[in-house]
Amino acid sequence: MQTDKEVDTRGLNCPLPILKAKKALAELLSGQTLKVVATDPGSIRDFQAFAKQTGNELLEQETVGAEYIHVLRRR
Repeated sequence: MQTDKEVDTRGLNCPLPILKAKKALAELLSGQTLKVVATDPGSIRDFQAFAKQTGNELLEQETVGAEYIHVLRRR
């Protein structure tokens, strides 16, 4: 999936992947997409909750090896 911005949070644990995603989303325009690559297994649940709380749309979540990829669309 083609995204407008990508954030690498490999090696970071909660809440840092969410905080970096929040900062990156603030730099995007409404409707643009953000890809976050994480290694924290808890990030799957964290990004689901983050999307519900903020109103940003969680378009995709994928696990590739030891990496968790999250794609969000800014509200």
